[in-house]
Amino acid sequence: QVQLVESGGGLVQAGDSLRLSCATSGRTFRNYDMGWFRQAPGKEREFVAAIRGSGGNIIYADSVKDRFTISRDNAKNSVYLQMKTLKPEDTGVYNCARGWGHNPSAYDYWGQGTQVTVSL
Repeated sequence: QVQLVESGGGLVQAGDSLRLSCATSGRTFRNYDMGWFRQAPGKEREFVAAIRGSGGNIIYADSVKDRFTISRDNAKNSVYLQMKTLKPEDTGVYNCARGWGHNPSAYDYWGQGTQVTVSL
């Protein structure tokens, strides 16, 4: 069974940085694309970033492309999201998921999420 577990969220001030981690199960992790989504209270889930299984192709939402970096370590079965210059509008629950693209329907497994709160 595929399991994804996020960590690294917290409460920070605007301008600070956070690094989220997603630990995954399975010996074939390197064969799968992975992405990050976020969801603020009362709003729809929003695509953040995705990375191919090889790490060779990466896409970002326009709102984060100059501040966030997605990466992976296939030897550790993990994917990461380095977030810099955080803004209050970055607040939300961040989930990692297995799949590719901007559409959450294209992802088949999801983690439980980790909360990121950015204060002024």
